Amino acid sequence: MDGTQQDITFHSEILDHSFDLRIYTPDGFTPMSTYHLIIAQDGKDYFRLGHLVRYAERAMEEGAPDIVIAGVPYPSVRQRRNWYHPDEDGHNNYLQFMASELLPFMEKEYHTEPSPEARTLLGDSLGGTVSLMAALRYPNIFQRIVMHSPLVNETVFSALKNSEKWPTFTMYHTIGTEEQEVDTTAGTVEDFLKPNRELYDYLSSKASNYYYKELEGGHLWKVWEQDVIHSLAYMFDIELD
Repeated sequence: MDGTQQDITFHSEILDHSFDLRIYTPDGFTPMSTYHLIIAQDGKDYFRLGHLVRYAERAMEEGAPDIVIAGVPYPSVRQRRNWYHPDEDGHNNYLQFMASELLPFMEKEYHTEPSPEARTLLGDSLGGTVSLMAALRYPNIFQRIVMHSPLVNETVFSALKNSEKWPTFTMYHTIGTEEQEVDTTAGTVEDFLKPNRELYDYLSSKASNYYYKELEGGHLWKVWEQDVIHSLAYMFDIELD
């Protein structure tokens, strides 16, 4: 299977920023069909370091639905934090951008299926956090989330406690066993392992479609990359050889 990748300039009025979206369409893409949509935060990292396209094509070969991927890049580390972190002032606008601008564009231009069950939000670290927060803010739009080593704090737990729909979400959640001391983009060192275990305790008590795994290693792409195919296998209920 050999799909197509291209960079598309997309301007967000909400964020006052033009993105170079990395778009993947599968082999045989046609406007006569509809497609499952994956929105990847840290998009170019997932394409380059996470080998997302290779694993998505393997998933489709194993029976996953046809997939279109939108990789959303960040312009700088500082701006990434401002958009992704739930306590930063740009966070709410970024959530609105995904729901009100990016999603309608993908539906119109790439014929993605108009159903929350046909959309997967994917992200690592703060990208995992913003994926979960987007689904909590817009549960009638997004209900499928992959989180690799998300930042978890009281704001995340508060959003969960104020939501009635998350138990029906499909969620895949990992954390590294060596993530007790993570260097953050704020210049601090934080324990990611303990709050992620607390998140597991909270989610597993009510969620009906939730998978949690602790990976050997730290807060690193070499750890997450090996798990991308397993996250897709869970999302699409496929067996890997």
